[in-house]
Amino acid sequence: MREDALWTMSAAEQAAAVRRADISAVELIDSHLDRIAEVNPQVNAVTQLMAEQARTAAERTDRRRAAGETLGPLAGVPFTVKESTAVEGVPTTFGTERFRALVAPADAPPVARLRAAGAIPIGHSNMPTLILAGMHTRSELFGDTVNPWDSTRTPGGTSGGDAVSVATGMAAIGLGNDSGGSVRIPAQFCGVAGLKPSTGRFPADHRAFGPDDPGPASQMLVTDGPLARSVGDLRLVYEALAGADPRDPRAVPVPAYGEPLPGPVKVAVVPDPGGHGVHPAIRGAVTSAADALADAGYDVREVGDVPRLDEALEAYGRITVTEFAPTWPAVRKLLGEGGDRYIAAAMEDTPPATAEELMKLMGAWLNIRRSWAEFLDAHPLLLGPSFTEPPVEPGLESRDKAGRDRVGSAMRLCTVTSFVGVPGVAVPTGVVDGLPAGVQIVGRAFREDMCLAAAQSIEDRLGVLTPLDPM
Repeated sequence: MREDALWTMSAAEQAAAVRRADISAVELIDSHLDRIAEVNPQVNAVTQLMAEQARTAAERTDRRRAAGETLGPLAGVPFTVKESTAVEGVPTTFGTERFRALVAPADAPPVARLRAAGAIPIGHSNMPTLILAGMHTRSELFGDTVNPWDSTRTPGGTSGGDAVSVATGMAAIGLGNDSGGSVRIPAQFCGVAGLKPSTGRFPADHRAFGPDDPGPASQMLVTDGPLARSVGDLRLVYEALAGADPRDPRAVPVPAYGEPLPGPVKVAVVPDPGGHGVHPAIRGAVTSAADALADAGYDVREVGDVPRLDEALEAYGRITVTEFAPTWPAVRKLLGEGGDRYIAAAMEDTPPATAEELMKLMGAWLNIRRSWAEFLDAHPLLLGPSFTEPPVEPGLESRDKAGRDRVGSAMRLCTVTSFVGVPGVAVPTGVVDGLPAGVQIVGRAFREDMCLAAAQSIEDRLGVLTPLDPM
């Protein structure tokens, strides 16, 4: 790895250098394009390169600077975009052959907001086919993405392409999405930071293939979220993405920063949510993060457990299967050979709810959210694992029932926090046996600022792990 290369700089450093005219935006984009040419053949994370469009945008940035215009906080910074999120003029393939030519007529709201802040999309990034083929980043159209730390381990997913792009320096920022760990798990597996915001914090458009919006589970559970190599860069992206937008009535005008809490902020530590087991490396990561927070002045205390974990997991599964069941026969045909195993197993294990059962489940959903709000009222922050194991082998969750259950259990804190709609920041804690380890900081709804501040305290004491060259 060349330490003097522009792609090794943080997003904040890159943007500041462009604004000061220390470097041109074109030079910055070209540095990343060179890095992609060097590294992507080994990791297969960038799927559709937008080289010409990115250079054109960079030239426009340089002209604006030369004319004396004020540039945005992410001026010239390149970012990747998950294959499920629209970039104007580029196919949104969802990783399937059927949508290879599905050209987006306009940017999705988060892409438009990053552009408005000065950032430049440089490529689409890989994901599991239709976001449904499993946790491992493998698509019918583009194949497998490789974990740069160890090619025998998955990079995670479903935003694995963005995590790998960021970890290896092919982009400073990745734009993924998360409905149960899809940003936070690849962040942990690839040694980068990731933010899953509160439901309603960022505007989005999750209409996949036409004018119709998805059902309530998809509306409430899926949130777009960034990945970056440092918490400071996550904060810049968070500020750019937050806020209301008429294109998304779910997005609410809550201030990006709330009032400071009196006294030391209480942090509840739960190394093993639900008591289902945690790998020693991840338990050690939680301990290291807890010690870092205590050193930073937080009031850190281990508590018995999080609220109603198993009940929430069961409700999550039943609600999502019920919503998805009517379209499953058609969707199954789009997943390619073997791509249907992950969802098919869930459909077999979890029957759709009746109308009466679904109404009760929706009430239970609100009730569980209330329990979590009360828990976080007493403990404003929660520290725990994103995934209770180190990176696992590719495709474990689709291999058999034992593999699916193991992965589902390991991601349980991500699943439940998506279900209750609260924010979480994944942050690395170090390297154990050659693989990155990390934790997540969960907070009250719309207090991403507190999660980011705590994650910054961990990073300040434990360091940044990337960028790196593929092993």
